Amino acid sequence: MSGDAYAKAGVDQGAADSAVAGLVRALGAIVLGRPSRAVPLPGHYASVIRIDERTGIALSTDGVGTKLLVAEQLGRFDTVGIDCVAMNVNDVICVGAEPLAMLDYIAIERADPAVCEQIGIGLARGAELAGIEIPGGELAQLGDMVRGFDVAGACFGTVALDAIVDGSTVRPGDAVIGLPSSGLHSNGYTLARSALEGLPLDEDPEGRLGRPLGEALLEPTEIYVKPVLELLRSEVEVRGLAHITSGGLGNLNRLAADVGYEIDAPLPVPPIFELIQERAGASDEEMHEVFNMGCGFCCVVPTSDEARALELLSRPYPEARRIGHSVSSKL
Repeated sequence: MSGDAYAKAGVDQGAADSAVAGLVRALGAIVLGRPSRAVPLPGHYASVIRIDERTGIALSTDGVGTKLLVAEQLGRFDTVGIDCVAMNVNDVICVGAEPLAMLDYIAIERADPAVCEQIGIGLARGAELAGIEIPGGELAQLGDMVRGFDVAGACFGTVALDAIVDGSTVRPGDAVIGLPSSGLHSNGYTLARSALEGLPLDEDPEGRLGRPLGEALLEPTEIYVKPVLELLRSEVEVRGLAHITSGGLGNLNRLAADVGYEIDAPLPVPPIFELIQERAGASDEEMHEVFNMGCGFCCVVPTSDEARALELLSRPYPEARRIGHSVSSKL
């Protein structure tokens, strides 16, 4: 596999971007008959709706994606609920909001009590890690439409309108602190599965991973909520927060300030990414566009607050460090 490995594996990112643009255009034509309550945060990780003059509700929705196919291959479903929670709460925290609750949606070919219970175990564990509730959800049996199952969710939290973090206050020279990922998280699995096809999931390829391949692929997405909330509640001035998913560290460019970001000291790349790259024949550039490459979340702070921020973040993440800085123009 060479060239645009992700497209050859079955994901056309250009087409996806065009599809999203079409959706956004259509939704932008909604006629309310009243002023919009949406806070302008174009391209950000979560949306915020004003509920009064001081408070906003932050909203996000996401799913687990084709990582679920790995779970099906292994017959193990007790971790994918963690992924579902993580992909939602990690986005909500990016606007400075405290996630409060999530609803789950499970579309399944045929309701299997054992499978659903295992999914529920993961959802419950993820909720505990994020400090949220899951007061309800939906289970849809869609045998005519679905082969297997899909797990998605929608999360909401609250944020003071004057405390929204959108990146608009980032200035050139600010420090970018990277928090390590736990692995692939829940992005790029179409490419990963295509590249790794044929390798036994119950073995460690050439002893490179330190555990069976299936375990590495099912490692749950890290939930960053509690450490980031602690940072937000500290005296540190948090200027930007970025959840590193598809798009990689380029997701920093979704922050509002008209600056760029230079990453000159990236976090170590876990061996699972190197294995995928070798077998996919993917370029460094494509790998960094598709995967987190070892960095799952970034915090942007002024250099005067860098030491304090690292002191707080290195408690849960000893590998956290300054990985770069903001520059005067987008790279």
